[in-house]
Amino acid sequence: MAKYDFVMAVGGAPGQGIDSVGQILTRICARHGLHVFTYSAYQSLIRGGHTFLTARISSEPVANQGDTLDLVIALDRNSLETHLPHVAPGGTLIYNSDDVKKVPERDDIQLAPLSYQELSNNTDRKKLMLNICMLGAAMKLVGGDLKVFEDMLTVQFLKSKGQAVVDANIDVARAGYNHAVEHFTAFDTQFQKQEPALAVVDGNSAMAMGGAAAGVKFYAAYPMSPSTGVLHWMANNARDLSIMVRQCEDEISVVNMIIGAAHAGCRAMCATSGGGFALMSEAIGSAGMMEIPIVVINVQRGGPSTGLPTKTEQGDLWQILGASQGDFPKIVVAPTSIVDGFDTIPEVFNLADKFQCPAMVLSDLTLSMGFTTFDPDSINWHPEIDRGSLINGAEQSEGRYLRYEITDSGISPRAIPGTPGHVHVVATDDHDEDGTLISDEFTNPHKRRDIMEKRQRKMDGIAALLPPPTLEGPEDAEVTLIGWGSTHSVIGEAAQLLTEAGISTNHIHFKWLYPIDEDAMNEVLAKSAHSIIVECNYTGQFARFLRGETGFKADGQIRKYDGEPFMPHHIVDGARELLSGKTDLYVPYQEVVV
Repeated sequence: MAKYDFVMAVGGAPGQGIDSVGQILTRICARHGLHVFTYSAYQSLIRGGHTFLTARISSEPVANQGDTLDLVIALDRNSLETHLPHVAPGGTLIYNSDDVKKVPERDDIQLAPLSYQELSNNTDRKKLMLNICMLGAAMKLVGGDLKVFEDMLTVQFLKSKGQAVVDANIDVARAGYNHAVEHFTAFDTQFQKQEPALAVVDGNSAMAMGGAAAGVKFYAAYPMSPSTGVLHWMANNARDLSIMVRQCEDEISVVNMIIGAAHAGCRAMCATSGGGFALMSEAIGSAGMMEIPIVVINVQRGGPSTGLPTKTEQGDLWQILGASQGDFPKIVVAPTSIVDGFDTIPEVFNLADKFQCPAMVLSDLTLSMGFTTFDPDSINWHPEIDRGSLINGAEQSEGRYLRYEITDSGISPRAIPGTPGHVHVVATDDHDEDGTLISDEFTNPHKRRDIMEKRQRKMDGIAALLPPPTLEGPEDAEVTLIGWGSTHSVIGEAAQLLTEAGISTNHIHFKWLYPIDEDAMNEVLAKSAHSIIVECNYTGQFARFLRGETGFKADGQIRKYDGEPFMPHHIVDGARELLSGKTDLYVPYQEVVV
């Protein structure tokens, strides 16, 4: 069976139900057994502005939006005028002919007008369902099952809006579908039904579910886009999963609450974005000093300050690496896909518990607010849980309990408050082995040195357990693309396109960012030929980090910082430009206005 790869998009104004279209379309594809990745480009406005959702549909797993637009649904004139030039030759653009009487000519695509006024009988309620009517027409063009569409409308609206609204939506969906039967030409390549049917998840929910699977029992957050979806999932499922969820007044309260919960013995997590993480920084240092394991998710958006609240970036790496003052053990990891976000949370909790330190997860808007399909059977819903050296109530202390006992590994047996025979002091000042504050007697330089070295010895143990970066593709490739976190899929696809074009290319990708095993990392990097680092920020933060930690300097860099994620062709074009020797830095121009 030939690979099916198709990109459908819908554009309009906020309030026209674009998110609903994306959710319904993703569920339809999942029921067909097709893989989907969605990306929503929207503005930080309550009303006004322009929203554009892209759904890439494939017979194989896909995790980026691709390069083309095969079918565009334009809910308003602005969307038509903005995206008409970018529909691929042979594609289709569906629009409402009631609002757009004259369309610029394009002979190489199908312009598909429908009169919503005629198809819906123009009742006030049905004016709200233009999106569903047009999606009905689109389903006919791509070979979607109308019955599946109707089922997904029931899933979308029955619980929240009732049967009457479901029936009204089904009516306009059928009207759009039947109109397309009579007036439009369907695509030659149609939806391919595959087995099994798939499940649907967004990136924030995947990380929240990963937290539940990891045994999180306390979650706190202050709403901040694009991380708020983690809070929504936790709040919606808290009662069923016996998770305590608290929405706090600010991020300072958030992080201190999860530190308190973790100190009391339960796994605790929070999520925020860069501005919120800035407020958490001092408290994260206190978790490092008190050796309390917490997990903090930072869903990156464009910065600095309020920056781009609804756009993506990989701009918080140095903020995470430098969180709080002084030196203390910490773990930094960047999931490479939506589903990997689920897998990562239990993994990082086990490490945080084992080494009794804070851990930070770096996602970004591209992953966290994107939707994807996946096979539920491919997920380990019951991951191994390792709480590390956690003393239970049955154990007795032999003599005085040393909470911060100096050990070769740096890991001290941890007792939660209330454990009989294990009374100890916990404070943010530096301390002796039993928690006595060094400054209470005098600032003893020998004790300070011993306890600092004790904590930092954990870093060697953590680094030894973290998997090295992966090398994908032939080891003797002409070009090596290097990336981290959410760019995994788009870089991998660009490497494949370059190879198919005669430029042999491989790909080194980093998930576990800190601490590092320098020897293991250099062993992988030594296999690179003409090396190019790809990342979504202005200064090349990961390139600087990599050079500082290993001495490795890439031959060239591709950077993007306009708020939109990479498309495969951005990287392909950049690699060609860099190989020409004209420059060592390429910044792609975003052709599509979003």
